[in-house]
Amino acid sequence: MPPSRPAARRARPRLLPGQFELIARALADPRRFALLEAIAARQECPCQHLTRDFPISKATISHHVRELTLAGLVVPEREGQFVRYRVRLPVLRAYVAELLRRLTPSCTGVTRP
Repeated sequence: MPPSRPAARRARPRLLPGQFELIARALADPRRFALLEAIAARQECPCQHLTRDFPISKATISHHVRELTLAGLVVPEREGQFVRYRVRLPVLRAYVAELLRRLTPSCTGVTRP
């Protein structure tokens, strides 16, 4: 019998119905993509770093981070009056896997230009 892998590694993360489209819309906005990059670069990013690093209002940052949160890409973690954001890597990996699945030619012999 082959050695078993841990359950966490075996289970492939799945997107919820409609989540692929939510993520695609969220990432289509250059500001949201830049915010996601900034959060991912720090692994955990306090909101005050985002307001310091981006020349846009707190309300605009809040709106964009909310869209990333609704898409499931970011999770807010409250610490008293402060909020830190963390990228949900399993969701991001599931999105990338689904994107590749949708864009990869099938084995039917049909080639795309």
